[in-house]
Order: sequence, then C-alpha cells, then structure tokens
Amino acid sequence: MSGHAEIDEVWPRDGRLRLVGRLHGPPPGHAARGALGRLRTRTAEAREWSVQFVLREDRGRPWRLRYPARLDGARFDVTLPVADLAPEALRLPARWDVWLADGSARLRAGRFLDGVTGKKEIMVFPGQSVSRTDTAVLVRPYYTVKDNLSVEVRPKR
Repeated sequence: MSGHAEIDEVWPRDGRLRLVGRLHGPPPGHAARGALGRLRTRTAEAREWSVQFVLREDRGRPWRLRYPARLDGARFDVTLPVADLAPEALRLPARWDVWLADGSARLRAGRFLDGVTGKKEIMVFPGQSVSRTDTAVLVRPYYTVKDNLSVEVRPKR
C-alpha cells in the first residue's frame, strides 16, 4: 500500500468536523526503503502540512479548501466548521475528497489498517445541517467504496 493519511477518528458534531489521524507509509514518488523514516524527518522539519478538501467534480472551478495540520510526529488533529464545506456558490449535490498534503506530497485520507473493508455500508456518520440563503443542506462525512474519506453536501430533505 502506498503512503496515505490513516484516519483514526471522525467527529461530526456541534457545527464542526474533527479529523484525527496519522501519516502512514511512503508518500507517492518516494522509494519504499526508509521512506517512512524520511517522511517522519520531514514532518519534524516544520514543513507546512494541511488537510485539503478537493471538490470531486469541480465543474470548471478548482474548488479546494485547506486547513493547517500541525503534526506531532506522524499524528494530526484538525477541526473545521462544516459550513465551510457548503458555500452559497456550491452546486448541489457535491462531494469533497479529503487529502493531507505538504506541497511536495499529497496523501489520500482513509481508513485501511483496521482490517474492516466495505466501510461505506458499515460506518455511517451523522449529517449536520447548514443554512444557506437558497436552502438548508446536510453535510455528512462518509467512507467511499475504497475506504477513503469524503464528505457529501446535499439538500436537506
């Protein structure tokens, strides 16, 4: 498995989304031998890591949201307001893919090391309501069929 951001905890509540995880394995483009050690050395060198939300179907617009991810060794803990994921101009439904990046490496966020596959059908997170001028929307994290973490934004029913 290539390097990725292993998600240990997802906390959607109180108008916020908290993600806790850790770097795992070599980032893309690094040799496997000793790569994790080099990655940990790089994180200690005060590189600027961020959790990034990338709109899956950007519809001609490069939608990216970035939140600083201060690393403690290989661990990160990031909290953001869910309203950021449902801006007025966002066409619905929308899906954001979650990444951890430092400018030279971009790692997909997901949960793979727990031995549980098929999380899309097993792990269901609550949605949070966000009011917009045109309608209320629901923002809900979910695992994809490949056990990557994404967030959906859809009209509230």
